[in-house]
Amino acid sequence: MSQMPQQAAPAKCPSCAEPLESGDLFCGACGYDLSAVPAAPQDHPTLTMGASGVGPSGVDWPPPEPESSETPAAPHLPTDLPGTDSGGRPLPGSPQHGSPVSPAPGVRFDRPPEPDDDYALQAPDPRVAASAAESAGASGSVESAGPAKVCVACRAGRVDDDGYCENCGHAQPRERDHMEQESGPVAAVSDRGLRHHRNEDAFTVGRAVLPDGTPALLAIVCDGVSSATRPDEASMAASRAASEALLAALPQGTHPQAALHEAIVAASQAVNALAEEPPSAREHAPHQNAPACTIVGSIVTSGLLVVGWVGDSRAYWVPVDPGTPAVRLTEDDSWAAQMVAAGLMSEAEAYADERAHAITGWLGADAYELEPHTASFKPDRPGVVVVCTDGLWNYAETAEEMSEVVPADAAQRPLHAARVLVGHALDGGGHDNVTVALLPFPAPPQGAGSA
Repeated sequence: MSQMPQQAAPAKCPSCAEPLESGDLFCGACGYDLSAVPAAPQDHPTLTMGASGVGPSGVDWPPPEPESSETPAAPHLPTDLPGTDSGGRPLPGSPQHGSPVSPAPGVRFDRPPEPDDDYALQAPDPRVAASAAESAGASGSVESAGPAKVCVACRAGRVDDDGYCENCGHAQPRERDHMEQESGPVAAVSDRGLRHHRNEDAFTVGRAVLPDGTPALLAIVCDGVSSATRPDEASMAASRAASEALLAALPQGTHPQAALHEAIVAASQAVNALAEEPPSAREHAPHQNAPACTIVGSIVTSGLLVVGWVGDSRAYWVPVDPGTPAVRLTEDDSWAAQMVAAGLMSEAEAYADERAHAITGWLGADAYELEPHTASFKPDRPGVVVVCTDGLWNYAETAEEMSEVVPADAAQRPLHAARVLVGHALDGGGHDNVTVALLPFPAPPQGAGSA
């Protein structure tokens, strides 16, 4: 994700590449005048959503059938697929909602930084690593099989225990640079991309069983805010906390939408806890922002699809039938989304603006207010739910574009499809970390009602 424009000096001297301390005016090694370094370019601001879509936790289970008399909006909006929030109200942004969009009290800039020279070596292409993933098993990240690892740069030297090639000295891709996981029919893939020096995304996928024996699939995807400190830790903490909350609540009979709302709250608390560090830790970096990340999650169970989010990570609905339009199920907490919702700009104009990707909602101790957004849907046909960070949707932004790049057999081969989608982002430039999870949605039972 992006960065707040607050860096006065580069991390390294432009002349001799020696590391710099925050606030240095001259390089201690070569004496280079750092004031001559041009300031970082301004980033894109974004605004928040006006209504949170969060209702009381004591909702009917299953939720009532949504109204069928609505006139569907453009296919990229979540209102195209009839849905309700946890209180049974129309979703924010729908024609009958009527409430104005309120501006956010703050905006956070979040854009991928330029690559560091130390990390010029790109992570393995997921399509090349596919065979290694399958041999490593369905439950872990991709690791080289066998006792001796071979350097990915020179393909000759042995990699030592510190992760460096003994022949050419190259640092090897870290375990988190590329991760893959399967849990039954749900799968996810995360990749560092081609420009970031580390992977600040995180995900969890899993399965739960409801009290009546009905299976439930779940996926959580988090994107660390690069302008904050320890964004990789924030995304990992949030994804794990949310997953643990869901796996505890769903078997107890909690409504999936209420469970997802509480899971986002738990994720927020886990990220906030990262900011509770001893005062001595602040002495070396007093102006750093608190750890922060975005979150998006989905639960799929019998005839019900639930999504929840804070920030600009997204969920899409892609039907198996290619003749049925795909739908974006989430609305970004972003400047561009605010402009579109307020009717001030078209979607094309808003997302072409340099401020488009500035986020206005995130998890973190410095967030203005936690407003988890949740919505439930009842698709009438089989499909697949795509849960992803902006590292993917930047290269397939509209629902139509996303449906074109999702493989036709994604519901049957979700891990393969996730690899294909990550590869699509890398082929497009890989400017950010890329994470995507896929949850197949089976055909609803014939004659299933809303009771």
